[in-house]
Amino acid sequence: MSVGTCPACGTSQQTHEGVAGFKCQACQRDVWRIACRRCHNACTLYGPVTGSGQIAFRCGKCRARNFVSTVQLRSIKAEVRRATQIAAAAKRQYALSEKEVRAAHLAAREDDVAERNVALQGHVEELEGLLTASLKNAPYSFDFMRVNPELPTFAPGALANVEPLPDRDTFLPPALTAVKGLLPGAKKHQAALISQAEEIYQQAVRDHQAREAERTRRLALAEVEHKTKVDETKWQAEQSNAQIDDLERRYTNADPDAVSSFFADVVGSAYLPDSFPKDHRVAFSPASKQLVVELELPSLAAMPEIREYRYIKTKDEINSVALPAAQRRAMYTSVIAQLTLRTISEVIRSDAASIVESVVVNGHVRSIDTRTGNEIHPCIVTVRTTRDQLGNINLAQVDPADCLKGLNASLSRSPSELVPVRPILEFDMVDPRFIKETDVLSTLDTRPNLMELSPKDFESLITNLFEKMGLETRLTQPSRDGGVDCVAYDPRPIFGGKVVIQAKRYKNTVGVSAVRDLFGTMQNEGASKGILVTTSGYGQASHEFASGKPLELLDGANLLYLLKEHAEIDAKIEPPDDWVDPVLDS
Repeated sequence: MSVGTCPACGTSQQTHEGVAGFKCQACQRDVWRIACRRCHNACTLYGPVTGSGQIAFRCGKCRARNFVSTVQLRSIKAEVRRATQIAAAAKRQYALSEKEVRAAHLAAREDDVAERNVALQGHVEELEGLLTASLKNAPYSFDFMRVNPELPTFAPGALANVEPLPDRDTFLPPALTAVKGLLPGAKKHQAALISQAEEIYQQAVRDHQAREAERTRRLALAEVEHKTKVDETKWQAEQSNAQIDDLERRYTNADPDAVSSFFADVVGSAYLPDSFPKDHRVAFSPASKQLVVELELPSLAAMPEIREYRYIKTKDEINSVALPAAQRRAMYTSVIAQLTLRTISEVIRSDAASIVESVVVNGHVRSIDTRTGNEIHPCIVTVRTTRDQLGNINLAQVDPADCLKGLNASLSRSPSELVPVRPILEFDMVDPRFIKETDVLSTLDTRPNLMELSPKDFESLITNLFEKMGLETRLTQPSRDGGVDCVAYDPRPIFGGKVVIQAKRYKNTVGVSAVRDLFGTMQNEGASKGILVTTSGYGQASHEFASGKPLELLDGANLLYLLKEHAEIDAKIEPPDDWVDPVLDS
């Protein structure tokens, strides 16, 4: 047993060793101790807790924002109850008869099974409610990132206690009685004693004054030290909040690094069970106002293997019943779909400035290929959707897998076996580090500027690119807007076929009419796929029109990446000041 203090009423009481909580005997509140995910400081919460969902709290030490599910709190409460019952049973055991001991043992075992099943069911409910629980939380904002400092309190302790002056009377000798006063030399001796006592008293006063001076000095130093800590805490909070203010300003101005950083925090703040990976990457393409999120998803091993626990009285054993493989795989597919939809929802809900128009989520799983023993990282789900598309969906009532199908997502035909799908957009094609490097070096190197090439050179560049990518290209008549129009053939069996490619050198965002024209050309040519490449970007309407169609839209950052990756051509995109787009799309 150990001693715990209730934060609600301040009552100290005995608690169970190793149990992360207790029930206050004074105010009857449930108290939990939850470790901070950043600094592992034991933070204290107290209930009651009702309903299901998640509770947000700040660490009292590092101020990090944490989430804890009500399912987890109920599990801790059940653990406290079980420990209390076990302790009470042990205390009564010596007073029970053998029959009563047996009955108590059976009851304890049955309670243990019940508690295990409650915890198991809670875990299942947690997995089934990953999406709906997140919808109950307030959208993430910059206010969550700002620090509200908890200033240290001044606790002088014994230094605040003023020592009283010595009592002079306690030092003086007893007064002479009438009889003793008549003895020869008694008064003289009494006067000597008084004089000696006075000297001792004065020394005691001087010692007292020295101690008080030392106490006052140490108290002043403690006050200065406390003020220094307060000022340092305030300064650190001000510096941190100033950085958040700067990040918010740059985010509002659609700075790619700031947008990526903010939404990385948005995705990272979402609650996940302990067994789930927490890694993710975020990149933003300002030309297309498109955010790409690469999620690390859990493997099938993170799903529960047990359906329920049963107590066999005849053997005094607790056995487990396995969850059927089909149900486990279905649960895994649902979890993957929920995490994907939840990520999109949290991005859109947190985007108060409407910086992002479309979101791409690629979900990957790290695993080991049992055939080769090598690590693999397949993409098992990929989806692109827009703000308007998500606004028409009631996520609280959808079937997650069906909802992904409605958004034209590519979901692995067998997620549990990690059958991969091709990402709608590779993360590295919009990685802001690549874009930033291009911007920094654009005036220092001799790489070709795509906006300054002649139409013939631009045609050759695009043709070379897709030939390097494995297509057999055939140029058609020159494009009316100074770009490239060509028909290509993918020689691969089954997946191959005729491909229509259009490349447009634009400074402004490509309008949806260009995407419609490409789709019409693709149908007229009887092609199986259309690819539109531009030096600028695309708007939300373009992505919405292309959704669900065999069309692929590549913006300027994608083009630079493909040229470098496949054609080994370092290029840059810098429209001249007098550049005018040949065709103005709507």
